[in-house]
Amino acid sequence: MGALDEGHYNVVLENGVKLEAFELEAETVAIEDAVKVLLEGLGEDVEREGLRKTPLRVAKALREGTRGYKQNVKDIVQGALFPEVGVENGTGLAGGAGGLVLVRDIDLFSYCESCMLPFQVKCHVGYIPSGQRVVGLSKLSRVADIFAKRLQDPQKLADDICFGLHHGINPTGVAVVLQCSHIHFPNFQSAFLESNHKRLSSIIVGSGLGTFENHDSANWVDFFGLLRCRDISSDNIRSRNSFKDSWCPSRSQKIAPSTNPNMEIAVASILRSLGQDLCRKELVGTPNRFVKWLLNFKDSNLEMKLNGFATIPLKTIGLTNYKEHIRSEVNLSLWSLCEHHLLPFYGLVHIGYISGEEINPIGKSLLQSIVHFHGFKLQVQERLTRQIAETVSPLLGGDIIVVVEANHTCMISRGIEKFGSNTATIAVLGRFSNDHLARSQFLQMIPSYSL
Repeated sequence: MGALDEGHYNVVLENGVKLEAFELEAETVAIEDAVKVLLEGLGEDVEREGLRKTPLRVAKALREGTRGYKQNVKDIVQGALFPEVGVENGTGLAGGAGGLVLVRDIDLFSYCESCMLPFQVKCHVGYIPSGQRVVGLSKLSRVADIFAKRLQDPQKLADDICFGLHHGINPTGVAVVLQCSHIHFPNFQSAFLESNHKRLSSIIVGSGLGTFENHDSANWVDFFGLLRCRDISSDNIRSRNSFKDSWCPSRSQKIAPSTNPNMEIAVASILRSLGQDLCRKELVGTPNRFVKWLLNFKDSNLEMKLNGFATIPLKTIGLTNYKEHIRSEVNLSLWSLCEHHLLPFYGLVHIGYISGEEINPIGKSLLQSIVHFHGFKLQVQERLTRQIAETVSPLLGGDIIVVVEANHTCMISRGIEKFGSNTATIAVLGRFSNDHLARSQFLQMIPSYSL
């Protein structure tokens, strides 16, 4: 069914219980069972504290992130079209020629249909009213959110929003521009080799109907003009066919032979539970790509090789003015996976220590390897911070402070939608534990957080 006429049936059975509740419960249970298979495939104990409720949390997040399949545009815009004298077929007699209405900077998120990872969207929607009616401004963002809460790619999302508004409110024209950012996660091996891995894959796409269908239309000039001081123009909007492989990093990789067919079957079960047709060409290979990415976090009990540094005995440095000897290694890359929601988080790690002649110099590459060793596991940020501090302590003399700053995709993709927020955690050992001035001195060494 199309987005404009699809039904959202809510049949009541004889005992008064709604059929919808049974369907949602069945969907949730099926997703929970599939998530348990994925966790077991990673070598995890699904009954351990921290993972016990993960299958349910993942199921809720996925249902929330794809709720758009159960919504339609008519329900949103009906009752929100208001009469406005002077708006006649786009001439806008009361407000000047064109009468363009633009809503900017609508924050959205969606799930990539190629790899099932969430991506973030900044949406700009404009329309030219007609028929002596305008639509409530909040409805533009709500319609955009309907289509974002589905498995998507950027161009399809822009087209869906544009089509939905054009047929829902019958304007003279509709234009949509999206700025999309997809996390560009390295695999376990390349993370150790690439020190400056690109964190995000970004793209700008557009779509227009009615008087915006012609990309040379003067209405587009008005649209970009009203965006004002935003680095968006017709010149940097990608063409429809130029981004398919470059947008989602996983699409540039060939579909690999299955290394864990049970995990791929589980992902396929999740997609079916979300109402997806696995024969749809856009979903071919999605289970394989998702499992390949997820296996980066397999609990393989790797031995950490510290090139002999682990045998250095812990020493306390007897420096009278030790605050003059605080050293730092900042901006170490972090990639990890939240064990509560199976959603990625990424950011930077900063390590401070008190340096004296008794301490051998430690290379940045070794500290980066320690961060990756603890990052490529199912984690929570608080535990990760403590583990890094405890691991580097015997290498750097015991007086340690570690700060982790990270963006969590679970903060935008499970109904909270705290766009732009990030999390900072701290762990301290030795003299940093009870000397707030030393901690303050190190914190001032950390560059402003920016990802």
